[in-house]
Amino acid sequence: MKNMINTKHLLKVMAAWVTIVYVVCFVGVALIPGVRPWFMQYALHMNVSMGENIITFATFVSGLVIWNMIGVVGACLFAFLHNKIKQ
Repeated sequence: MKNMINTKHLLKVMAAWVTIVYVVCFVGVALIPGVRPWFMQYALHMNVSMGENIITFATFVSGLVIWNMIGVVGACLFAFLHNKIKQ
């Protein structure tokens, strides 16, 4: 079974990537409050009122944990499928 993905390494890389992206997004929303509605309108083609931005240490940590958990599930699914599906 060659070409197996090293799942531990994949999870470390995924966690680093998700953390970097999350920090950049959180800081962007904190420094430029209008970036969220702009992103919704132009990147997601939606015009939805998002309410107010709540920027606290608790929301930062909880969001970081949640998005890393979602990333772990996605990376594990990717590794499982990559290792099980034959070329």
